[in-house]
Amino acid sequence: MISAGMTTGTADDTHDDTDNATGLAAVQARVDAAARAAGRAPDEVRLIAISKTFPAEAIAPVLAAGHRDFGENRVQEAAAKWPPLQEVHPDLRLDLVGPLQTNKARDAVALFDVIHSIDRDRLAAAIAREIKRQDRRPALYVQVNTGEEAQKAGIKPAEARDFVRRCRDEHGLAITGLMCIPPFDDPPAPHFALLADMAADLDVTRLSMGMSADFETAIAFGATDIRVGTAIFGQRSTGPAQPTST
Repeated sequence: MISAGMTTGTADDTHDDTDNATGLAAVQARVDAAARAAGRAPDEVRLIAISKTFPAEAIAPVLAAGHRDFGENRVQEAAAKWPPLQEVHPDLRLDLVGPLQTNKARDAVALFDVIHSIDRDRLAAAIAREIKRQDRRPALYVQVNTGEEAQKAGIKPAEARDFVRRCRDEHGLAITGLMCIPPFDDPPAPHFALLADMAADLDVTRLSMGMSADFETAIAFGATDIRVGTAIFGQRSTGPAQPTST
């Protein structure tokens, strides 16, 4: 049951939440077709429904349709929204796909099953401490800033290989994936190809890449985790200004 007190976020008021299950089915059909076109099994691709800014009421139809993989950008928003849903649906998997501040490492390790945004040594050390303290081991991905954009989180491609090695050897982290967000105005394929090549070099099996506008291209380049929000939940309201960090 979803209580009124669980409403958070600023979803578009003109969107009918009951359409979200239809959006999910349409996206899943596209995922299946893209996987088959790439010679892959559809179940190789994990569809993460990005529910940032959307309230529990908007998520409910997607949960009712049987979907269990969701992503959030901010630790604080996720902590307010998801624990009651996790009690009802203990098989949920929750991903942190936004940038992570070091002082939120404790909450992130406690709440999320996958963290996509490891990108610096100080954060890696904080995550390692919390994994040991809490005896909880979320899957960890390194975010690579493939476009080297100053305003975007992620480690530069030239530094990524050494960073993954340090995460493993110095911090004791089991890095299993890489993540990227291509620049908005760039063709995504070269960025996906770069990430896939890096993953092969680093013996990394998970590739988090592809969003609503380009997930089919990402699947063709080997994406194992795609992050889709708008195509499922509709457009987000601009709403009031939001903080830029988790």
